[in-house]
Amino acid sequence: MIRIALAALIIISACGRQSAGPDPIPEINAEDVVSGYSFLTAETQALQDDDFANPGFLWVDRGERLFESTQGVSQSCSSCHSDGLVGAAATFPKIDPASGALINLEGRINMCRKDHQQADQLPYTSDELLSLTSYTAHQSRGMPINVDTIGQAAKHLSAGEDYFFTRRGQFNLSCAQCHNQSWGQKLRGDTISQGHGNGFPAYRFEWQSMGSLHQRLRDCDTGIRAEPLPYGDQTYVDVELYLAARAAGLKLESPAVRR
Repeated sequence: MIRIALAALIIISACGRQSAGPDPIPEINAEDVVSGYSFLTAETQALQDDDFANPGFLWVDRGERLFESTQGVSQSCSSCHSDGLVGAAATFPKIDPASGALINLEGRINMCRKDHQQADQLPYTSDELLSLTSYTAHQSRGMPINVDTIGQAAKHLSAGEDYFFTRRGQFNLSCAQCHNQSWGQKLRGDTISQGHGNGFPAYRFEWQSMGSLHQRLRDCDTGIRAEPLPYGDQTYVDVELYLAARAAGLKLESPAVRR
């Protein structure tokens, strides 16, 4: 049977049932949760697996140099973290005990710069922050995602889940319609993944560069013709927490390669 283009199906669905609230789409069964790596071509998987060919390692290597550097800061990252930060990235986003705020890895790095290195915080889209995040995330490659979702984190988890299931934009689509309801189907030449963030920061062919999860979330919002939120927005951090909880147990892959 000839498969109708998924793009046409979801647009017809959106036009036929307008909704401003959360979609009644079920979660993916835990036993069915798989990384976006599973939906890549064999060639792209091979590129990600080859540490010499994977272009994301340009940012990992730059991040390592910044981690060791004292330029522009009162002390290097390594002066406090001499053994590195193995496992740290697998636990973010998390509640900062001092402020009670939910912060992601980028937020933690900038907090350290302000509180411990007497340095200005790095812009979210800066190459320096992306490189430091890539290097830190890479140290946890192969470790399972394990975020805390209780206590103060619970309200953020709920807010992120609401965003994931709520239709928005001119196409009136939710994240869940693509990544819960339609994963494994084709959208043009690509296979729709489950939308997990375990590969980020990731190198995307579309960007021809490394990018953060927030860049990917903004792209998704733009794709459905919704207004993207600012980089570092609290709602996107909440979505990060929800995505991490949804992907619990998946191994971190950064620097992953994605289309």
